[in-house]
Amino acid sequence: MKRLSIGLRLTIWYLAIFALGELVFGAGMWFILRESLFDIVDDSLESQVEDLKSFLNAQKKDVSVAKLQEEVSESYGIEHSGDFLQIYSENGDLIYRSAFLQAHPSTIIPADQINGQFFRTRRVEHQHFRFLCEKLTANGHSYAVQMGTSSDDAVGTLHLFRYYLCLFAPLLLLVAAGVGYWMSRRALAPVDVLVRTARDIGGANLSSRLHKLETGDELQRLCDTLNEMLDRIETAFLRVTQFTADASHELRTPVSLIRTEAELALRRSRGEDEYKESLRHILLEAERTTSLIEQLLALARADSGRETLHVQPVDLCHVMRSVTDGWQQVSAMRDVRFTSSVHEQSTFVMGDETLLRRLADILLDNAFKYTPSPGSVQLSLEQNDESAVIRVQDSGVGIAQEDQSKIFERFYRVDRARSRDQGGTGLGLAIAQWIVAQHRGSITVESRPGEGATFRVELPMITAPVPSPQPA
Repeated sequence: MKRLSIGLRLTIWYLAIFALGELVFGAGMWFILRESLFDIVDDSLESQVEDLKSFLNAQKKDVSVAKLQEEVSESYGIEHSGDFLQIYSENGDLIYRSAFLQAHPSTIIPADQINGQFFRTRRVEHQHFRFLCEKLTANGHSYAVQMGTSSDDAVGTLHLFRYYLCLFAPLLLLVAAGVGYWMSRRALAPVDVLVRTARDIGGANLSSRLHKLETGDELQRLCDTLNEMLDRIETAFLRVTQFTADASHELRTPVSLIRTEAELALRRSRGEDEYKESLRHILLEAERTTSLIEQLLALARADSGRETLHVQPVDLCHVMRSVTDGWQQVSAMRDVRFTSSVHEQSTFVMGDETLLRRLADILLDNAFKYTPSPGSVQLSLEQNDESAVIRVQDSGVGIAQEDQSKIFERFYRVDRARSRDQGGTGLGLAIAQWIVAQHRGSITVESRPGEGATFRVELPMITAPVPSPQPA
């Protein structure tokens, strides 16, 4: 079943709320009007009863029932107020009953049921009447009085009000429906613009953006948020595209070299030494390709969030000292002086020990590659306030100012020819930056051409963990 549009649903909800409001308002106004009209009628009845009370007080205290009947009949028999009147004495004797009440006994309330003051509404021969029943005291005697008056005017006004209410309420509801639907369509018109634009955006035109709204409401915030999301998607898409192109280019080069070397070796018969040399070249390119693939897989896992970090308290002093031992032999082979400055005080960070060791290896490998003999490479670990600072400094070729902001990009190499001769892939520093980011740290570089480079890594420190007690 097809769902209704948001505009139509909003209109229906608007109509339902408006209709409920109309109902509550109309019913409330009808009851208020009814009470007001009957209050006017009741005030008139109370005034007539007060006049009757004054009349009874004017009679003698020891007046007989017969004499009182005569006086009341003479006074009220010809007055309009006596048309709907009956009076009982305290003994239950009927003093006066109008002709109307005699003709319509259903409207008569017995004297024994009149106690205190109360009102009753009766309908007789398509006419509406309002009666006040009260037990009053006059001249030391109690009387049960029933005084009535016509309430046709009040009831007619109520009927007329209800008629106009039922007549105009549906018309007003129809007008509200049209206005509500127009308002909902007008309010949601920007959504249609966003939908049409969004449908036209694809992989070939990710640079397109949704039409910027100036409504200053939630739709504008939605539009701005979607455009920001498209910016991130475009950046990620271009990054993946560039990554794929660079990876294809980098993999094509060693594969072409391996293929060329194999074709040359098979073109004619060669001696054992020549075959060994060809196989050595093929093995070297295969090792470079393997290293490149491993780095590509590491970056792919990092981008997809599948690279698992085993986070625990790590003593950087222990990590740096173990890394130093491994690079001493490399420094001797390359005739590059290697020194380390790692203080004895433990420096703990929360991190993955394997990745931190890899970070140091990447920075040292980069330093040794670009430091010709006889040069120097220095590794140091310091504490700076609440941060642990790893510094790798070399006396190599240095990095130009315009290249320093790009060296952490994937596959970027300052000198591609020399980098390839030295086995570089342009991924090491990108991986190093990712490792630092995962440890909530920062990495910077300071360098000048011909004066070497200094890489500085800051990682947040933690307090030394308390060793768990050993079982006795």
